[in-house]
Amino acid sequence: MDLHADVLVIGSGVAGALVASRVARKGANVIIMEAGPRVDRAASVRRYQSASAKTPESAYAQAAFAPHPETDKPYAFYAQQGPRPFNSTYLRQVGGTTWHWLGTAIRLVPDDFEMKSRFGLGVDWPISYADLEPWYCQAEQELEVAGDNDDDLGSPRTAPYPFPPIAQSFLDRAWRNALQEADYKVRPTPQARLSKASGDRPACHGSASCIPICPIQAKYDATIHVARAQSLGARLLTETCANFIECRPDGRVEAVRFIRSDGATGRVFARAVCVAGNGVETPRLLLASASESFAGGVANRSDQLGRNLIDHPIQLSWALARQPVWPYRGPGATSGIENYRDLKDRGANSALRFEFGNEGWNWPTGAPESTARELALSGLRGKALDTALREQTSRHIRVAALTEQLPLASNRVTLDRTQIEKTGLPRPAIYFQLDRYTERALGAAKHLHEDMFARIGVEAFWHKDDAQAAGHIMGTARMGDDPATSVVDKNLRAHAHRNLFLVGAAVFPTGGTANPTLTIAALALRAADAILSSLTE
Repeated sequence: MDLHADVLVIGSGVAGALVASRVARKGANVIIMEAGPRVDRAASVRRYQSASAKTPESAYAQAAFAPHPETDKPYAFYAQQGPRPFNSTYLRQVGGTTWHWLGTAIRLVPDDFEMKSRFGLGVDWPISYADLEPWYCQAEQELEVAGDNDDDLGSPRTAPYPFPPIAQSFLDRAWRNALQEADYKVRPTPQARLSKASGDRPACHGSASCIPICPIQAKYDATIHVARAQSLGARLLTETCANFIECRPDGRVEAVRFIRSDGATGRVFARAVCVAGNGVETPRLLLASASESFAGGVANRSDQLGRNLIDHPIQLSWALARQPVWPYRGPGATSGIENYRDLKDRGANSALRFEFGNEGWNWPTGAPESTARELALSGLRGKALDTALREQTSRHIRVAALTEQLPLASNRVTLDRTQIEKTGLPRPAIYFQLDRYTERALGAAKHLHEDMFARIGVEAFWHKDDAQAAGHIMGTARMGDDPATSVVDKNLRAHAHRNLFLVGAAVFPTGGTANPTLTIAALALRAADAILSSLTE
């Protein structure tokens, strides 16, 4: 089966959906290719409610055709090859990982784009914060971000947020009051979550299940832009996996081969191809497309493809407050501390972003279920159990520190060709380790968490010994001006392939400490303009 389009977009997460919607709006003939299925929201909510383990993937069925990694099974999907398992996960379905993201929508700070120039670490981006700022504004409009216009959080703005901020929780206010005399500035977190109704989407009801699913779609997910693209004429191919990119010797992409879940195969011929996978799936497809002309894989003349894998390793800590703070209500997180993201001594000390969780001990311990189990095992039953459970869970608090991880060429995604999934793609192999810069940051975060706990008043506190995964998979196809050290240029066009574009967090040269989705969206919108311009070349 041969198909034809002006633009082929591979992947329907936030990056792919925004590109498809933007180029379709300009009249381009667009095909969106998605390896996973459509998701029924109501069925997924029921699946989550009945799941015994409330993991980020618990709302979604594991597909035999295009499986996804799972938090509680780090060795089942990835071929782990490094000193520590890589445990950031993602979803392969229409809308991608925006189904189970938290919804945090913050910008990088200006210094994040100039780590090498300012601090002698990592690399600089080929664009500046000022270059991306107008696109941040557009991304906030597209994702309908709710935020506080009284504080730019260190990222200068030229336009207001489209929606007022989500209300801070009682717990947020408790943190703010406890920390106001210290150098911790507790601020509302900008979120791609409706603070008031918009169109046919309601305002946030505080369901407290943002991860893994918003039951009413108050939280943004990429199916919104997939639907817009379809309404503008884009064709969506579900359960259809791209598994090889055919290139001419001059580098131009000739066609993209695919296989469907029913075994049917074919090719798409497009004037421009946009790979919109994540930091694992993008290098996976490109490396699997090695040919005589491109023996190291498509877009890999620099040998940087798959390298420089980064996340935001998290120090997770939790405590039992002396007084009730009433967690387990509202969105997963509504406030944080942002003033540690732009430290002036980042050459020696990693930036940090602190997030206060409204979900109590659910992340670190599986509470409230785990708390109920422990109390029951202690012998409590009936009303006594109910009273004790209410009293203890009312005092659960947790804080997470996102650290900055430097790009290392040795941290990489390669292919395990001994294991081939039904899509025809080899299993992704991951080598992952933490650098000393990040390890020091994790240790510093523990001390800062203990100081915060002392200020709010706790009976006891605990730390996770191992860094937690953030689910922010970045860096494996980085952008840059030099084709010898990067994969794509500043417009996200592959250096060696004039009609191939890559979007998503894989193109980040460095990661800062900002949750990446808003930056992914801004870069995707910017790339969409470059893709449209390429159609006239």
